[in-house]
Amino acid sequence: MTPNTDSNATSPIAAIHPALASALAAKGYSALTPVQMAMTNEDHRDVDLLVSAQTGSGKTVAFGIAIAPTLLGRDAHFNAAAAPLGLVIAPTRELAVQVQRELDWLYATAEVRTATCVGGMDMRNERRALDRGAHLVVGTPGRLRDHITRGTLDLSALRAVVLDEADEMLDLGFRDDLEFILGAAPKERRTLLFSATVRRGIAELARAVQTNAVRIETTASTEQHADIEYQLMLVRRDEREHAIINTLLDSDSTSALVFCHTREAVRHLTARLANRGFSVVSLSGEMAQSERSNALQSMRDGRAQVCVATDVAARGIDLPNLDLVVHADVPSNPETLLHRSGRTGRAGRKGVCVLIVPENRRGAVQRVLALAKLTATVRAAPGIADIEARNRRRIIDAAASAAEPAGAEADFVAELLDRAGPERIAAAFLRQQLAAHPVPEELSPLPAAALDNKTARARRSADKNASVREPHGPDMQDGVWFTISLGRKQRADPKFLLPMICNAGGVTKRDVGKIKIDDTETRFEISADKAAGYAKQIKQPGNLERGIMIAPAGEMREKPRQAKPKFRQDGKPTRKPQAPSADRGKTSKHKSRKPKRPA
Repeated sequence: MTPNTDSNATSPIAAIHPALASALAAKGYSALTPVQMAMTNEDHRDVDLLVSAQTGSGKTVAFGIAIAPTLLGRDAHFNAAAAPLGLVIAPTRELAVQVQRELDWLYATAEVRTATCVGGMDMRNERRALDRGAHLVVGTPGRLRDHITRGTLDLSALRAVVLDEADEMLDLGFRDDLEFILGAAPKERRTLLFSATVRRGIAELARAVQTNAVRIETTASTEQHADIEYQLMLVRRDEREHAIINTLLDSDSTSALVFCHTREAVRHLTARLANRGFSVVSLSGEMAQSERSNALQSMRDGRAQVCVATDVAARGIDLPNLDLVVHADVPSNPETLLHRSGRTGRAGRKGVCVLIVPENRRGAVQRVLALAKLTATVRAAPGIADIEARNRRRIIDAAASAAEPAGAEADFVAELLDRAGPERIAAAFLRQQLAAHPVPEELSPLPAAALDNKTARARRSADKNASVREPHGPDMQDGVWFTISLGRKQRADPKFLLPMICNAGGVTKRDVGKIKIDDTETRFEISADKAAGYAKQIKQPGNLERGIMIAPAGEMREKPRQAKPKFRQDGKPTRKPQAPSADRGKTSKHKSRKPKRPA
């Protein structure tokens, strides 16, 4: 977790236990998030709490603040570690480890000793840590129950229990384990239950394990997470994966999480993205703990930029710098949507959440958004022209921001310039940069009726403006018209076409006049003094990508198709006579007859 400096979280930390206040000050905290501030209320010091707050709002520090007076009293330090005083239960190993790390620095001044009990780890090491003594134990329900059953975890001295992400633990089927663990704890204890939502199951659990709990809701139910921008991206049913690829390519994100409903969908999409050149890992239920750990570490250290996961597998994970969440499958309920989206926009960082929605599912996702009290911007998926324009800007910015050569570099640069020249060096750099990015997918434009009125009007205006570009540079009254074989159906755009037109004929932007985009081709003007040279240059091979043609206007015509002769020169038919469909695959000298229909 990083310090939060949001202007809405402006409360001081003077009301916190002194041992924790010094740790927070050393960490750079000058303000608290709403849920953290709620935990400093004197009226909440000795009571059970049922807390709902947005995922990523700093809940670990919040419950650390809440239980400090219960665990430490007025002491500045813990006494010698024996039986645990505090227990934190988390739904997944990753979240438990993350919580333990947070509590370690938060209680460092108090000389805390912590232990973790989580599935997938060596139980003998955990047993030895418990035998040495721990003030705080953090664990997952199944492993904690195992230790209690084996007699290696003593809860007799417990003063406070925290259930973190309680709604997720219920979804994962841990209710029996939770009731068993809390049944083994002293009745005279504090129980703090933290959950993103307080639905019926959570309320029932609270009544079963808490006593007169105080309900705390730190975010109004109608308030949207200010740090997450929601986008609803409408696509054709058969182009969902293409839209996912283009969304990843069009984003400035360095770390993205893509959610699918099933393990099979995760495997399929991971393979698809890997084949397209993305550095991608996956998380799903059948993976071993070591595989999960390696995948998450790859995301944390930057070796992978995309993680494809199921809902359950990604619960509780915290990936630093995660600024893009993509819903490849439409979330089925508001809780799933909120849990998925809460992986980004954490602790003051901004994030984007994109829902890839086939046209026929728009109504369903709008209902889920309404139930979650979220507002999303409706947009079309980015096209080839959008992504290529973005790539060009990135390449130019990268070159323009490069430092001047120094030391041994200067000599090498001078040699490169002398032997290759600036144009060839720039071309090599361009090709290298373009090769580093996967190629975008072609998407069919959605009808304007599929978008909302505001977006449809914007698209119609953009299409209109893209059809004709005003003359650039000198007057083109005597300009010569040429045609390029790209049009609206190929998502042609002036920003994308102009560099291609210039490169193909060796001219500059000042030599290009109007650009008129039609359905299948685009006409453009070249200044009269450059037209002859341009016409000669475009005939040279290698100036255009394969399949693209430029010619003087009026000369680009498809050759008429000539009917193939029925017989070759030797008198034999060009094709063998084909048998009726019922008899294909059979050889017969006689013409087959259709069976008569029964009377």
